[in-house]
Amino acid sequence: MFPIKDFGELSYFLGVEALWNQDGLHLRQTKYITDMLNNTYMLGARPLRCPSSSGSKLSSTAGDLLENPTEYRRVVGAFQYCTITRPDISYSMNQLCQFMHSPHEIHWIAVKRVLRYLKGTIEFGLLYIPGTITMHAYYDSDWANNPDDRRSTTGYGVFLGTNLISWCSKRQSVVSRSSTEAEYRSMTHTTAELYWLYMLFQELQITLSTASSLWCDNVNAIALASNLVFHSHTKHIEIDYHFVREKVVNHDIQVQHTSTQDQIADVFTKGHTANQYCFLRDKLCVCLLPHNLKGDVRVLNSITTSAKLGTIKTEPST
Repeated sequence: MFPIKDFGELSYFLGVEALWNQDGLHLRQTKYITDMLNNTYMLGARPLRCPSSSGSKLSSTAGDLLENPTEYRRVVGAFQYCTITRPDISYSMNQLCQFMHSPHEIHWIAVKRVLRYLKGTIEFGLLYIPGTITMHAYYDSDWANNPDDRRSTTGYGVFLGTNLISWCSKRQSVVSRSSTEAEYRSMTHTTAELYWLYMLFQELQITLSTASSLWCDNVNAIALASNLVFHSHTKHIEIDYHFVREKVVNHDIQVQHTSTQDQIADVFTKGHTANQYCFLRDKLCVCLLPHNLKGDVRVLNSITTSAKLGTIKTEPST
């Protein structure tokens, strides 16, 4: 037993601003990002449309070491907290976190690119709207994309209706010998997340109307999940195979195909052109505050004032 206080309707909590009415909920971290840009002298920087360039690969051997890595670690740590409402920077954050022990100049340039992207999307956040109680997920992998150890990257996004509720961008723990193996390992991670959420909804007494759909753009991985015959050349991923097959046979998930152009999880595994990146970001429902919520904003005046009128550092930056 412990005492609690009712502070009224949620408006601001641990750096997250909640703007809502009966039409939906918009979560953003405008003040948090403003403070981060201010502290890094990037508030006056030229904004960019995407946080990473298409085809770019960061390496631990490129460029010179940073003389003082403290600032790099502090900013990248702040990026991790930003992903609470900004899943669109998850891939960049995952890449930058891999060099925390020994960052180079090229990595700091990549950090500045993310900051410039956040500058241009400072008021963006996750939008949640009422909808159907159905769960589906998109997953993808970028095979052997790490130039240092050739490990693949797993990315997935889980949706409840149209609302993104779970996402991941993570380097795989082992080297995959084929793109199909990398995709299947990503399928396994996504299936485990779907099943965990399914069990959570059961505890909350929320009934899902249909089996969860798992959207994939690799036909070989789909065939492997649906094939009753276990082939010898896939013996090394047997545990993953049996786990996914069990969920498919029990109709807990349905593995379905989607085109590469419409693969939303692509945003968690690689860099893109600005147009393709913005297209995928919109699919995540990372957007500006909708007009139907602007007339019913419940953010504290002191928060807005401090974000707009705080001490601004104007040291020139690039």
